Amino acid sequence: MKRYGNLWVDVIDFQNLLAAARQAQRGKRFRANVLRFNYDLEQELTQLQQQLQNQTYQPGKYKTFNVKEPKPRLISAAPYRDRVVHHALCNVILPIFEQTFIHDSYANRTGFGTHRALKRFTQFTRSSRYLLQCDICKYFPSIDHEILKQLLRRKIKCPDTLWLIDTIIDSSNEQEPVVAYFPGDNPLTPLSRQRGLPIGNLTSQFFANIYLNGFDHFVKEHLKADQYLRYVDDFALFSDDWGFLADARLVIEDFLATLRLKIHPIKSQLFRTQIGPTFVGFHIFPDHIRVKTANLRRARYRLRRLKKEYAAGSISFEQLTQSIQSWSAHLSHADTWHLRQDIFSNLVFT
Repeated sequence: MKRYGNLWVDVIDFQNLLAAARQAQRGKRFRANVLRFNYDLEQELTQLQQQLQNQTYQPGKYKTFNVKEPKPRLISAAPYRDRVVHHALCNVILPIFEQTFIHDSYANRTGFGTHRALKRFTQFTRSSRYLLQCDICKYFPSIDHEILKQLLRRKIKCPDTLWLIDTIIDSSNEQEPVVAYFPGDNPLTPLSRQRGLPIGNLTSQFFANIYLNGFDHFVKEHLKADQYLRYVDDFALFSDDWGFLADARLVIEDFLATLRLKIHPIKSQLFRTQIGPTFVGFHIFPDHIRVKTANLRRARYRLRRLKKEYAAGSISFEQLTQSIQSWSAHLSHADTWHLRQDIFSNLVFT
């Protein structure tokens, strides 16, 4: 396996840091912390470059908040200058790993987003009788730091770049506690291993794909699962052979244990595709696709909130239009023509 060195000069290159700053501010350009950083952008980037060069750079403190939808999660927001560093790092190392990902690994990849995943899932659902759909239990809080670093070192050998990677991983704030035992553990093992990545980081999303990349190849190449896809920590195998999928589940559980991961005992199920599985917020049936009721309820709530914000003058007409068009485009991936007519024909914004 080829390993890459001499990456550091590209990571800390001023033009790369400048590009990273532009990437980090997308959609956030007028926030106070971004405006402060951009006020003296050249000096901020020069100082950041020097700290990286001297390896005196230290990540700042995360701001955390809890979200309840679509499921309870702890979201962590890194300081803006740290997000610039995350983009600078990913700009250099992402292409190295991108070429190793399987075709049907989705999310946090350019061109491999929600709707492309939905299209592929629908194709597999309508061409197979059975589906093994699994969800990894508490995925981001369970990612083991030592295992992750070993996986990254399989492709990267540049000491300085590895120092930055380790610094980012080691600075992860405390996540939801996970106590799980695996073969060979003693009673204190789960408490002694460093685990968890902050969900809000670009690097965390990228590292999460790397963490399960070997698993993807195992399913495709060892289990010979032709119809398989993964979206972050949700994955699915399709087949006309019930026994194949039942046996695959047992082998999958053993492999995931080597990564100190477990599949959710309730959300992971083997069933007929004709009953209409749920994926990325949609119900996929043999002849039509519906939006999940919970997603529709949240969307209606967001529309009411947008009306209030627009009436109060806190968002512009352009921002309002962009949000509505984005949601309408999302709905268009299901059979929702009448639904969209019903919702948008009654919208009045003042």
